[in-house]
Amino acid sequence: MAAFPSRADRMVRLLWLAESLLLALSVVAAIWLRFPDDAAGRELLLARGPLPALLVAGVVTLSMAAFGLYQPHIRLSRSELLMRLLVAFAFGGVALLVVFYVVPAMYLGRGLMAIALVVGFVAVYGARMAARWAMGGEAYKRRVLVYGAGGNADLINRRMRRRADRQSFAIVGFVAVPDQQVVVAGPLLVDPLGDLPGLVHRLGVQEIVVAPDERRGGLPMEEILACAQRGVSVVNLPQFFEREAGMIKLEVVDPSSLVFSGGFDHSIVRRVSKRAFDLAAALLLLAAGWPAMLLVALAVRLEGGGPVLYRQVRVGQGGRSFELVKFRSMRTDAEKDGVAQWASQHDDRTTRVGRFIRKTRLDELPQLFNVLAGDMSFVGPRPERPQFVDQFNDEIRYYAVRHSVKPGLTGWAQLRYPYGASADDAREKLKFDLFYVKNHGLVFDFMILLQTVEVVLFGRGAR
Repeated sequence: MAAFPSRADRMVRLLWLAESLLLALSVVAAIWLRFPDDAAGRELLLARGPLPALLVAGVVTLSMAAFGLYQPHIRLSRSELLMRLLVAFAFGGVALLVVFYVVPAMYLGRGLMAIALVVGFVAVYGARMAARWAMGGEAYKRRVLVYGAGGNADLINRRMRRRADRQSFAIVGFVAVPDQQVVVAGPLLVDPLGDLPGLVHRLGVQEIVVAPDERRGGLPMEEILACAQRGVSVVNLPQFFEREAGMIKLEVVDPSSLVFSGGFDHSIVRRVSKRAFDLAAALLLLAAGWPAMLLVALAVRLEGGGPVLYRQVRVGQGGRSFELVKFRSMRTDAEKDGVAQWASQHDDRTTRVGRFIRKTRLDELPQLFNVLAGDMSFVGPRPERPQFVDQFNDEIRYYAVRHSVKPGLTGWAQLRYPYGASADDAREKLKFDLFYVKNHGLVFDFMILLQTVEVVLFGRGAR
């Protein structure tokens, strides 16, 4: 997903493999528990091979991914983890029943499947607790030295101060740059004693984050090179934030960081795969959602007449405008003065039906036709109105970069940040939009699509 995979990313992949194995083994365990004295029944089921067990593992882990349980940046308490696992297993069980109905040869039986899901749930929850303990231990974290102690370096302390933010790394200290301001608190500073490679050796440093306030003439490149030759990873501050927080930090990124750090894939293969993904996802959702769309259209019309659909000009890829279509959720005179307004919480312009369809995101379904028409993608930065885009282009650095890809029905910023209703919110969301624009790919799109299920079900970020 990211251009610089972190230890947390690798742990998530290992966790997925381990949990897939546990879920497959839970099917075998369920067979033994269900038929303790029936050797013939056990052999008959086991003779079907690994496909049923792999199917259970695949469906349940997909359901877990849909609820954000394979997201390295997620921060959950134990109770939140338990609740998400319960809901994910419940949805996985329902999905398995559908699969068994479509493919009867895979059918395990309701009793056997229930036992497998219970055993799998206990095993996965235990694995999660063990992984949390392992990732929380200092011995499992990457030891990081920050070269810099000014305002830029202190962003790590201010923006990544929680334990959950530092689950994959431990800061061993900050080295002040000569003749530059020191902002970092004194106890966090370390003295290199004139020799950076020696300090790295003494502290057991595995990575150096280069974070001075002023780069020109302030970096001991020969010493940093000597550290790199010994196998110590060297990254700059924008790369560090991108990898560990899933965002592009606007305060420290510069054009050269964006240009030379990779990403921004617009190859033919990527364009074709993204368009194929968009068409497949839009057609599948239309096929499944058309009854709901008819009911919403009827409800909107019955609640006082007026048009069912609402059309609004938005800015798309390359700054080109297009007409976005939604189910109408506000009064027909919501913007009678012609001035664009943000939607606010408890907005009195919203109708009763409108409040429900906005909360459940049903008002967005007509945008599937925008996806089919090629104006939008299924995943990408949400499109804004021209008036707001003009304002943000003047006020927010790099805002225009988000228009290098098609806008989306859902996006990385929608998963990581609540509904935005101000220029400050737009600035915060841009950090995640830029991360997506730089790192987008088919797997990343699929993960965002799965996690959007959670957003829709629990109504996060809707207004």
